[in-house]
Amino acid sequence: MKNIRKIVAAALVSVLVVGATGCNMITKTEAGVKKSPVAKFNNTTITKGELDEKMAPALEQLKAQYGENFKNDTQGKEAYAQAQQEFLDNMILEKIITKKADEKKITVEDKEITDKIEELKKAYTEDQIKSMGYKDGYNDAEFKATVKNIVMSNKLYEDTTKDVTVDDAKAQEFYNSNQSSFTEKPNTIKLAHILVATEDEAKKVKERVDNKEDFGKLAKELSTDTGSKDNAGEYEVPVVNSGFDPTFMAAALALKTGEVSAPIQTQHGWHIIKSISKTDYPVKKFDDVKEDIKKQLLDQAKQAKMNETVEQWKTDAKIKKYDKNLNL
Repeated sequence: MKNIRKIVAAALVSVLVVGATGCNMITKTEAGVKKSPVAKFNNTTITKGELDEKMAPALEQLKAQYGENFKNDTQGKEAYAQAQQEFLDNMILEKIITKKADEKKITVEDKEITDKIEELKKAYTEDQIKSMGYKDGYNDAEFKATVKNIVMSNKLYEDTTKDVTVDDAKAQEFYNSNQSSFTEKPNTIKLAHILVATEDEAKKVKERVDNKEDFGKLAKELSTDTGSKDNAGEYEVPVVNSGFDPTFMAAALALKTGEVSAPIQTQHGWHIIKSISKTDYPVKKFDDVKEDIKKQLLDQAKQAKMNETVEQWKTDAKIKKYDKNLNL
């Protein structure tokens, strides 16, 4: 991230006004294009030149994927437009957050930056940092400025959410409503299903099952789920975080052992589901999981508070975008 004062100074808008018969015509030179505003808010302007500079690594990726003339490619043009909006939104948010941190007199010490960099080194290699556009890797001045911004944002987050609390009663309520999440071992369900394309096909499958045809043989014959059809349509999955479609899992869990569902539609098609068996483990005592629950709920509540506050900051900033200047 560039120094804030330099960014604001570079954001002054400049256009060349040329007289014409009966009207004023605005002609933009290359320098004028770079100084054209793409967003204004509070007392800040972001220019096309600043946005392009920030997007430089992304532009190289677009060129690699769609060619040098990616703006002439339909998909390349769409990807570029989407990237512009995402980068612009991030730049706006960064500046709003910086302003709020300044107002709250939040500062960042050099040691805090060094400590954060050491933490990041455990997650990212030098080459990965360079691939993000920081040519000197962990020693890159702009990278260090970005890390400073991360530390500052974390401090602002803690300041904004410092009054958020979660009491035992809320933790107890969550515990009571989510017993399957607190078992000694993950509860599992063994099920089988037959996946077909249409409701009519599913109804015919259900009719054959009701007529006592073997479910596993029907799965091998009719199911389009290549992951299970050769195994009689069977899966054994955890009840919590199964990775399966939520509608599918809700229908499966509602079945009694040995029961077969009516046709169920999901994003993948139409299913006939059979519950084969369920394995349930004892639920841990509330006191044993209370602190973990409170931490989980506190994190969620803090994030909700921060999101709400940021949205209010953005509203107060009266953000105005100049989309026409994005295409200059």
